[in-house]
Order: sequence, then structure tokens, then C-alpha cells
Amino acid sequence: MEINRVDTPVVGTNEEMLLAFIEFHRATLVRKCAGLTTEQATQRSVPPSSMSLLGLVRHMTDVEKMWFVARFQGGEPTGLFRTPEDPDAAFNDLSGPDLEESLGLFLGACAQSREIVAATPSLDQLAVAPRRGDQYVSMRWILFHLIEEYARHNGHADLLREAIDGATGI
Repeated sequence: MEINRVDTPVVGTNEEMLLAFIEFHRATLVRKCAGLTTEQATQRSVPPSSMSLLGLVRHMTDVEKMWFVARFQGGEPTGLFRTPEDPDAAFNDLSGPDLEESLGLFLGACAQSREIVAATPSLDQLAVAPRRGDQYVSMRWILFHLIEEYARHNGHADLLREAIDGATGI
């Protein structure tokens, strides 16, 4: 699955910059998986970590659904990989959807998130469901948080991909 990754702008409004950076990071994660088989994408990092590229794709699907659908809108996040018994099931249980299907679920979650952001009149609008206790975060906070989450996990993806086939800088 190939995806077009566009460089982030160097000037723009707060909203333009936030949205460009999150799109850059979403595309980066997909590119890190390009050309791999499901078997390759399930290769784990250094023990005892259960991290893999397939796990990262599934985890970020969960993250998109959890922040935009469950927290911001107060809805039920469907299609998540995590379970109440195992919040890290996205990493721990690599059965189920293969890489291509998992990427499709990820891209669908991203599209849903984009729609939610586009329908939000202000980045200062607060989420319906609290983050912790009674702490309600704004859409701006969610976007910043997801950029941070993607940046961290894309660093993991760099190392995982290099260990699989030596590819770097993709």
C-alpha cells in the first residue's frame, strides 16, 4: 500500500500546521510498512518488547479511535484491537487482520478522525469525555498529543523497519 507523504509547511496558521504535521506522521507510519509482508511486519523488536510494525499500525488505529471518537465525541470506539483484559493487545496478539487489512482499518480510522476535526468549529472546543477524572481536553490538545504519539512511534518504526530489511529514511 503506497501513500503520498507531503512535506510539512514552514508557515501557516496554527490549525494548518497541526493538521499538516499529523498527516505527515500518519503517512510516515504507512510508508514504514510499504512493501512488507504480514510475516515481516510481525517481527518483534528487542525482547522483552512485543512491539512490531503490525502492532504499531493496530495501536495507532486504537489511538485515533480512542481520542477522536471516544474522547472527543463521547462515542463508542468500534473496531479496536485493545481489550479490557489486555490494553496492549494491539502488540501482544498479532492474529487476526493481516498487514493490508490492518492498514485499511488504520486509514479508515484516520479518515474518520479527519471528518471529526473538519466538523469541529474551533480547536478550543472541549472533548465530551474526560481524559482523566474531570480533565476535559481541547481538540488542539488532542492534535498536539497525537503528533507527539506518532513522532515517538515513528521512531520505533524506523528501528523496526531497519531490522527487517535494512531500509532507512523511508
